[in-house]
Amino acid sequence: MELLQGIILGIVQGITEFLPVSSSGHLIFLPKLFGWADQGLLFDVVVHMGTLVAVVWFFRTTLLQYIKAVFKPTQQNNLQTKMAWIIALSIIPAGIIGVLFGDSIESTLRDPSIVAYSLIFWGIMLALADKLQQGRQGKEVTAKKGFFIACAQALALIPGTSRSGITMTAGLFAGVSRKQAAEFSFLMSVPVIAAAGVMKILEAATSGVAIEHLGMLLAGAIAAALSGYAAISFLMKLVEKRGFMPFAVYRVLIGILILWLF
Repeated sequence: MELLQGIILGIVQGITEFLPVSSSGHLIFLPKLFGWADQGLLFDVVVHMGTLVAVVWFFRTTLLQYIKAVFKPTQQNNLQTKMAWIIALSIIPAGIIGVLFGDSIESTLRDPSIVAYSLIFWGIMLALADKLQQGRQGKEVTAKKGFFIACAQALALIPGTSRSGITMTAGLFAGVSRKQAAEFSFLMSVPVIAAAGVMKILEAATSGVAIEHLGMLLAGAIAAALSGYAAISFLMKLVEKRGFMPFAVYRVLIGILILWLF
């Protein structure tokens, strides 16, 4: 049962980390629904590393171009250099809020009703942003727009908000095209997931977490990596054809379901 739980939660983490539907919300909701014990800190670490592998591999060419542009800036790669710094610095607002209020948020807001209301409210905001952007010519991500999206990302600390959801919503409100909003959200996730993973590893090390249930951990990490890669590929194709409305509808429906069940 532990192996199956690891695979299921890994798949859920991989999919919901990148689709705008809230990974934290689903990982709080599903164990309660099935009566599973808390999966533990170490499991959270390995599935986050799995999703990091997914996004880095999917955007490996773009990320390599950005890294080269930072270390060897030229007139030709000026835009790539700028984008690299915008992505790298986007972690600051969420990092500050996380350091100051992360523990209190974690201990007080992990409640199904809060998850449900966050899913519903930000689902409606996503639908509104998508509707406003429909048919408009998308603008490039500037430093000002990047900072706005980065500040919005800090709200993702509230369970049920969704990091990808809030950044994509902010990108659409800022006038960025659907595809650019999705891609920028994914690229922004690299420093955030990496930093969160390092913090969780340090927390696990200082609290003396033992490596138990290795099969469950490996299954969760692999499942998160594979499902995360599939989720990114799926969303990048879907948003150009259908937009974000299917995800907005899903958020509202799952939020209502959680309120009904709990």
